[in-house]
Amino acid sequence: MTLQDLLSKLQEIQARLVLNLPKRLRPYFDALDLSARGLLVLGPRGVGKTTLALSRSKGMLYIPADNPLVAPFKLWDICEAAFRAGYDGVIVDEVHYAREWAVHLKALYDAFPGKRIWATDSSSASLESGVSDLSRRFVQIRVPLLSFREFIALKLDHLFPVIDPFNPDISSIQNVINAINPLAAFGEYLRQGLRPFFLEGHYAERLKNVLDKMVFSDVPFWTPQIAENHLRLMQAIVGHLAMSPIPVISVESLTREWGVGKVKLYDLIEVMMRICLIRVIKRKGAASKLHLRGAKLFFYDPSTYYVLNGNTANVREAFVACSLEEAGRSVFATDDERICDFVVDGVTLEVGGKSKSGKAADFVVREGLDVPLPGVIPMWLFGMMY
Repeated sequence: MTLQDLLSKLQEIQARLVLNLPKRLRPYFDALDLSARGLLVLGPRGVGKTTLALSRSKGMLYIPADNPLVAPFKLWDICEAAFRAGYDGVIVDEVHYAREWAVHLKALYDAFPGKRIWATDSSSASLESGVSDLSRRFVQIRVPLLSFREFIALKLDHLFPVIDPFNPDISSIQNVINAINPLAAFGEYLRQGLRPFFLEGHYAERLKNVLDKMVFSDVPFWTPQIAENHLRLMQAIVGHLAMSPIPVISVESLTREWGVGKVKLYDLIEVMMRICLIRVIKRKGAASKLHLRGAKLFFYDPSTYYVLNGNTANVREAFVACSLEEAGRSVFATDDERICDFVVDGVTLEVGGKSKSGKAADFVVREGLDVPLPGVIPMWLFGMMY
């Protein structure tokens, strides 16, 4: 196949994908500034990065780097041919599949100053070594998991204003309650709504496929010399998190059972974090990856507990931590469980069900509550932050 043949095939692929774009796009996309000439669009798998890029692809050529048709060609050669054919820019999807991608993007950016060069990838893991070289040229944009506010917009066609759960606008809450049943919608969202592909149906099957790709495709890119035993250990950690009633792991028992050292186990947990498989909430001050004492480990996507038919006891805490971090807030595990579950910007939070008491926390985050009470925040409000 010649370069011209490849360009023709890529044009066909792009045309089909654009025709099949969803009618409703994530509201989060509207707030993004995509004016930079060089863009790196990052985020977990399945959050709509490709949809975002294709929705703004007029005049640009879409290059799926994970397509086997693309593999035989150098990224430079494909992009140069696209520019010579008159394209204003290129979109390289799943860029880490392209050989020496960082070198080529940097060279293309410098050699074609009038062209736009965008790249997307499913996590920062495989990009870490290259991003530092591109930081002066390329703007990074991160696409988070779908918020409850966006779920409502896509599912029920109601777009409500952003609400700060710590200082909510009561009239905004009233508007939501008058228009929809937030508790019923929130329950559906938690089970199958944190990624926009819920609109296509078969959510559980799709999320399981995403989880498999993380372990068997993303991990080897991050740690090329990984052993089969390490992959099985990661799966064991996933199984433990799915079934455990408390969000912790025993480092000692895992190292003993699997015959790995603590450093290797911490390395594997670090990889699982970077590919957006798990979320580790550490105590404040525990910056080192070698300090998991007192840390809480959750699935990155809270709906994973339901999809894996796991123990849903940790879903509430997983969701609150997820929503706060995806909104850009710093979340820490408490030093004293007798006081609270989390600390956010100096505010202590206790998370629980309908009858949860506050211990000594500043706020109780309560499931099954539709309106805020003094010192009590409805859990669904944490899904309205973006």
